[in-house]
Amino acid sequence: MSQSIDSRLNQLIHTGQQHLLRNGLKGLEKESLRLAADGVIAHTPHPMGVGSALTHPYVTTDYSEALIELITPPCADPAEALRFLKDLHTFIYRNLGDEILLATSMPCGVTGDESIPIAEYGTSNIGRMKHIYRRGLAYRYGRMMQAIAGVHFNYSVNEALWPVLCELEGGADSLSSFIAGNYFGMVRNVHRYGWLTIYLFGASPAFAKSFFNGREHLASRFSEFDARTLFRPYATSLRMSDIGYKNDSQAGLDISFNNLDDYVATLGKAIATPYPLYEKIGVKVNGDYRQLNGNILQIENEYYSVIRPKQIAESGEKPTLALKRRGVRYLELRSLDLECFSPAGANLDQLRFLEIFLLFCLLEQSPPLDSAEKREVSQNGMAVACCGRTPGFKLRRKGREVLLKDWAAEILEAMRGIAEILDAEDVSKPYTRSLEEQAAKFFDPELTPSARMLAEMRASGESFEEYALRISKEHARVFRDRFLSAERAEFFRRLTDESLEEQQQMEAGDKLSFDEFLHHYFAQA
Repeated sequence: MSQSIDSRLNQLIHTGQQHLLRNGLKGLEKESLRLAADGVIAHTPHPMGVGSALTHPYVTTDYSEALIELITPPCADPAEALRFLKDLHTFIYRNLGDEILLATSMPCGVTGDESIPIAEYGTSNIGRMKHIYRRGLAYRYGRMMQAIAGVHFNYSVNEALWPVLCELEGGADSLSSFIAGNYFGMVRNVHRYGWLTIYLFGASPAFAKSFFNGREHLASRFSEFDARTLFRPYATSLRMSDIGYKNDSQAGLDISFNNLDDYVATLGKAIATPYPLYEKIGVKVNGDYRQLNGNILQIENEYYSVIRPKQIAESGEKPTLALKRRGVRYLELRSLDLECFSPAGANLDQLRFLEIFLLFCLLEQSPPLDSAEKREVSQNGMAVACCGRTPGFKLRRKGREVLLKDWAAEILEAMRGIAEILDAEDVSKPYTRSLEEQAAKFFDPELTPSARMLAEMRASGESFEEYALRISKEHARVFRDRFLSAERAEFFRRLTDESLEEQQQMEAGDKLSFDEFLHHYFAQA
């Protein structure tokens, strides 16, 4: 496995360019369900004191009005991204009253779909589109799945590395084609090896029985932890299993990850292809929109994937067109549960490991993914999510069985050279230390977050909801007691005011009816 990595690393070292692996940009998007003080999902609107969920650059909502999402800017230093995320939490808690943010990925305090309010974004055409898209998700999949929270790790390669790699590898392609091709190579390798991050950082082995309210027949597939909790004994991330972000309509999709053009074309086809079950729901019924369309996907974001190639879209621009016009700007890794042992939902060692992992995915060979391999890697991810800590657990690699811990050891050894380069002259070797910390989890699965959560619940005698509520309150105290500099507080206050003003301007500036706006949006080419 490491031959490709060794070859590329040796080329960079020989030319004195290995330092260009450093200073890629890292960013975080962290979702959290807002709960009332009694642990029930909040039914209050998105707090006005933190600005407009439509236009604020760092604070928005995901599916639900109660599912707040905090976004950091891209930072070369992962510690800076984490500091910004902590500052955001501190600011948010100044505007939450007695509400708290749920520390776990699997939801608590919900009693069925109707208890989960869909996010509102005002009366502008763009705001209405965002709300109707979420209404469509409710009709298609139910709201409960959408109340699950996670962390997205955004990463872009150091821009200065691309021309160097391109020249070292012959420079046959244009630089823009080379960049897109290598980002899609990373995407394919994340699909191949992404089970690694599910094992290491999965923190959702259990969930409240109320998650199956209205779907009680599904409970028989799980073991009973206690009278209020279901679990799987060796699960890592049930969020990433078939009760999480999965749906039957997408099972037959064959989205291509082999190049940018094919990715855009196959994703665009799914958005344009009618799906009879969704057509039966209706699009505009008695003058009221139920969904944006009756197709397999309403828009690009409905496609659930462990990683997405991204380009910053302009206002009203389709994401696929942004990619087609300006190429890939960064990757969004979406397979991370909330790190519930850290108040911010992520920790620095984790972020350093993810940086090493994504550079491994860049440097490792990445042949095209055919349909058979796509099925295999998808099954590997699902298997690790459900049962990855099982003693002697095996995965499939090119049709053959391999022990999870043996395959993991191969990958981690191949990552070692990257970690050493990222450590540079730092005598504390933070990247190498992070790599070793994660490697220990394969020798002792009890060190994984999923095992730790179950162990703590057993020791305390708590149900999942009791456990989640207790640690959420502990995290809330951390941020309510945390100092926020006057400069940072003023920065967030200014963004709050600007975002509210921007939303008002958007609502006042719309010239098209919503029907016309939607037609123009989907007609973009």
